[in-house]
Amino acid sequence: MRGTMDISTTTRVEASATPRTLGRTIRGYVALTKPRVLELLLVTTVPVMILAQGGFPSIWLVLATVVGGSLSAGSAAAFNMYLDRDIDAHMRRTVNRPIITGDVSARGALVFAWVLAVVSTVWLWFTTNWLAATLSVTAIFFYVVIYTMILKRRTEQNIVWGGIAGCFPVLIGWTAVTGSLAWAPVILFVVVFLWTPPHYWPLSMKYKDQYEDVHVPMLGATRNGSQVGLQVILYAWATVACSLLLIPVAGMGIVYSVSALVFGGWFLYESHLLYNRAVRGTEPRPMRVFHASITYLTLLFVAIAVDPLLPF
Repeated sequence: MRGTMDISTTTRVEASATPRTLGRTIRGYVALTKPRVLELLLVTTVPVMILAQGGFPSIWLVLATVVGGSLSAGSAAAFNMYLDRDIDAHMRRTVNRPIITGDVSARGALVFAWVLAVVSTVWLWFTTNWLAATLSVTAIFFYVVIYTMILKRRTEQNIVWGGIAGCFPVLIGWTAVTGSLAWAPVILFVVVFLWTPPHYWPLSMKYKDQYEDVHVPMLGATRNGSQVGLQVILYAWATVACSLLLIPVAGMGIVYSVSALVFGGWFLYESHLLYNRAVRGTEPRPMRVFHASITYLTLLFVAIAVDPLLPF
């Protein structure tokens, strides 16, 4: 761990030498919410709302749901950074997070996380409905307690079950429109659930040494490349197969059907390439699968949004 400790120490020294300005502090609090993760929330929430409505919901409802969901996800991310600040300081990929650099104090991050949690719950309760608000609280609980506090440092299955937190936006989006649940959002919940491991495990392969240094048992750090590649293939196939279930259940048309097959086939191709490279002992290039998984899910949900708007 010496190399990563040197990096974190240098970063903290540089941070302390740089005066903390209001701009840096504001950017630090924004960074606590993991804005890149919020992009995924938008991708999975709005299309499901269109599907639930069978057209465009009211702009006010969409904005209210997106704002509430963003505050909720930001709360979970801030709690995560507060709880993981000990290991974040020793990983190259996380050493620039705001608590580590000193842009935000640990106490400030904790207070910020609680404020976002309360505000997001109250907001969703009054602007959408009680079910959406309850699902939002459940998502925060899964990410903070089940994943970060219980599973992450104890089992290589951490991202499988802890990843459930990232599946809730589809349920929140649906219930914000309908006030109830149905099989269509449940299928999409499972799609995101199955997609999360083959999305994250390649990333853990790239940062294997860093996870080993801080004793976090991500699968990419505990298994060899071929074993991880095989698991990625299995989950990728399950993801694509589950996505096809939406066609009969929700009466999806040609746009979604073709998209699920074509983009799913590409996702499977990239997953098999990862495995084949690992088996041959060549560079597996895991980030290709990582980025492909993001593109796949984005295009799949774009198709979900477009399909109900077309007459075929």
